[in-house]
Amino acid sequence: MRRVQRVKRTRRGDFELRLSKQERTILRSLPGQLRELLGTGDPSLLRLFPPAYPEDPELDSEYKRLVRDDLMGQKQAAVEVMEATIDAKRLSEDQLEAWLGSLNDLRLVLGTKLEVTEESTPDIPEDDPNVHLYALYYYLGWLQEQVVEALSPG
Repeated sequence: MRRVQRVKRTRRGDFELRLSKQERTILRSLPGQLRELLGTGDPSLLRLFPPAYPEDPELDSEYKRLVRDDLMGQKQAAVEVMEATIDAKRLSEDQLEAWLGSLNDLRLVLGTKLEVTEESTPDIPEDDPNVHLYALYYYLGWLQEQVVEALSPG
């Protein structure tokens, strides 16, 4: 069976993005949704900004004060790159790394909303009301894996 390769390093050193029209349509709305969510205190963001010092609220608060704005800026910049390049056929390494960050953040937020754990299985009953969200969660993980493989040397 031939392995589907959605992201491929080219001889020129950039990356070919081999996404179908349907995949691009699905992905197109996600960065904007993530950007909107980043501006809130939604509990699904906890995995994007986990407490550094869960046992010491004062120290954790100081840590957040020092680094949260920088982390937020990085996440928002990655979202902007993904939005701007969603229809691109080729991406630079920096652009693909931004995609990787956004895919990871999207997957973490969605996994938190779905309460996915390490023990969760991909066998979701078709009558589950969240079956489409689970499908998106697993698709994002698969695409993230494709990006990691393309970025890996060799």
